[in-house]
Amino acid sequence: MGSLSIWHWLVVLVIVALIFGTKKLKNMGSDLGGAVKGFKDGMREANEEPRKTESVTAQRAADDTIDVPAKEKSNS
Repeated sequence: MGSLSIWHWLVVLVIVALIFGTKKLKNMGSDLGGAVKGFKDGMREANEEPRKTESVTAQRAADDTIDVPAKEKSNS
């Protein structure tokens, strides 16, 4: 009673197809697939971005460094 058999799912699928139509279901499926793909790409870019930023930051720090002689601080 707690679990649904394959026949229950087929009846539900047929009813959903009759209510929404197959074209609308296909469009919803492609939209959902595009959203999942975009999410995965975004997560992949988010994981790669800090590595690129660190090397650029280190390079900028090396380029902005000015060498000057240091003065000793006197304790007066």
